[in-house]
Amino acid sequence: MNNMLGKKSFVACFVLPALILFISFSMIPLFISGAYSLFQYDGMGKMKFIGLGNYIRLFAEDRHFVKAVLNSFLLVGASLLIQLPISLFLAMVLARGVKGEKFFRTVYFLPVVISSMVIGQLWMKMFNSEYGLLNHLIRALGASDFSYSWLSNPKTAFLSTLIPAVWQYIGYHMLIFYAGIKSISQDYYEAAQIDGASKWQVNTKITLPLLAPVIKTCVIFSITGSLRAFDLIYVMTGGGPNHASEVPATLMYNNLFRRGLYGYGSAQAFFIVVECLLLTFIVSRLFKKAEENASAI
Repeated sequence: MNNMLGKKSFVACFVLPALILFISFSMIPLFISGAYSLFQYDGMGKMKFIGLGNYIRLFAEDRHFVKAVLNSFLLVGASLLIQLPISLFLAMVLARGVKGEKFFRTVYFLPVVISSMVIGQLWMKMFNSEYGLLNHLIRALGASDFSYSWLSNPKTAFLSTLIPAVWQYIGYHMLIFYAGIKSISQDYYEAAQIDGASKWQVNTKITLPLLAPVIKTCVIFSITGSLRAFDLIYVMTGGGPNHASEVPATLMYNNLFRRGLYGYGSAQAFFIVVECLLLTFIVSRLFKKAEENASAI
């Protein structure tokens, strides 16, 4: 087996199918989308080359797109500041071997395997203005003035979609952190225990530094997942009311498949890809030093 893997021709045979699929279903559509974005095109008529006209329109004329981008960055912020810290905390607690570790690990991961469509429907019922659980609790506490029509109010619609979007993937990141913590050698913890280190010192001096590559991965997944968010928001509000809860992907879907603006919608799609790649590059650079320190330990 080692002799086979040592020959480049054999390695190429194993890699080639995956490479062909990646190029066919990822790279070629990406380049086609990038090409469409330079044209004014409705999907049927003649294509008219307009250069960067669609991109200029995105930020100079389309106020809904600017609002959608800001919403997506709010989602990124909520994911980084709320979702990941909770996930890391839960992973640290479970990794200590608490009672019922397997049970809680499964329960926390459960929302990840449930369809976003189902999650959206469940949270829509919770936010319902008449029979929703949230308004029932608010009324029971005697604060009826704060009983809103959460999903149809422009001031609360996006916040109402942001909560389940953050909640759904806590278990996903928790499991990645959990696997990362479990892969750290117990020798470090035993040495720290002999030296009399406190739990805080163990976490900040051993666990977190050695977990840097895993944290970087989760940060990238969290950022790109937030920037590409679509299904949950589309199910709960469809981007409304009055475009208050739009994100770039919901606008792109409406422009591409409902309004037939293939050129303009492709520019929005290409923008999402570019911002994901750009932020991934920035995060990789920010974590470079921490990863080098982790590998040097």
